[in-house]
Amino acid sequence: MSLTQLRPSPQHAAPPRKPGRTKLWLYRFDTKTIPYVFIAPFFVLFAIFGLFPIVFNAIVSLRNWRLDDPTRTGWAGFANFSKLFGDSDFWNALFNTFGIFILSSVPQLIAALIIASLLNRKLRATTFWRIGILLPYLTPVVASTLVFSVFFARDNGMANWFLSLVGFGHDHPLDWRAEKWSSWIAIATMVNWKWIGYNALLYLSAMQSIPKDVYEAAAVDGAGPWRQLWQITVPMIQPVVVFTVILSTIGGLQLFNEPMMFDENPAAASGGSAGQFQTIAQLIYKVGWKDLNLGYAAAMSWALFLIILIVAGVNALLTKRIGGDR
Repeated sequence: MSLTQLRPSPQHAAPPRKPGRTKLWLYRFDTKTIPYVFIAPFFVLFAIFGLFPIVFNAIVSLRNWRLDDPTRTGWAGFANFSKLFGDSDFWNALFNTFGIFILSSVPQLIAALIIASLLNRKLRATTFWRIGILLPYLTPVVASTLVFSVFFARDNGMANWFLSLVGFGHDHPLDWRAEKWSSWIAIATMVNWKWIGYNALLYLSAMQSIPKDVYEAAAVDGAGPWRQLWQITVPMIQPVVVFTVILSTIGGLQLFNEPMMFDENPAAASGGSAGQFQTIAQLIYKVGWKDLNLGYAAAMSWALFLIILIVAGVNALLTKRIGGDR
């Protein structure tokens, strides 16, 4: 008898065992439940530290809530929001916020584009230059703002010393904190110094993905570096440009640390002797924790939230239109 005859025929082979209920349940748990368990911590933390404060702040904005007088609490409806339209301090802070935002965001993004374009070329010590432009971003905001406060000092500041070299302010040094335009320029300089390098590296990382053949073809057609930057580079990195525009809009309209530390009396949060550089974030802090009117401060914060949404949306739309929406 041969070995072939001893082997069982396929017709009589034992059927495969079905997995048990325990193994089947573990398999389903591993494939369908475990992924949600892994991502659950983010949503739990967001609900506790993100969603709950937003909802609670909305409730506070609709109430009369004063810490100095607990008896004056109750439902106010939209009275806190109606009060904003006639509040001169709110409109002054809004004007200051937009002024500083324009002076900081527009030069900041343009300078970042130009620097990124230069770093995208063949340079010696490329790593050194890329790390160098990021150093201001790594510097703590409080430390850099205190240094700039000394830089823009009235009597012994280096800013007035530079102006004196070109014939300005010999007899009457400029008091950078005294006027709107001068304080806006000083604060915008602090913001630009910190964020230009960060945005430049974002643009540079996007420029690295553009094929070199595109620039070579443009050079053959007679396009110079400046024309290549605005007609080739910017349209091709448009998503990153839109991202930085939205990011700078959010940060610029929430500006707090720089004007706070630039003030000679930061604890007052008054933004100068006459509120000449007080931002909305400073005013919210002052109304909520100095005047102890939490209901009105919450209404201001929601007004700021809506303003940021509108301005960020408009800026993103304009950026897409300017870039050709490519």
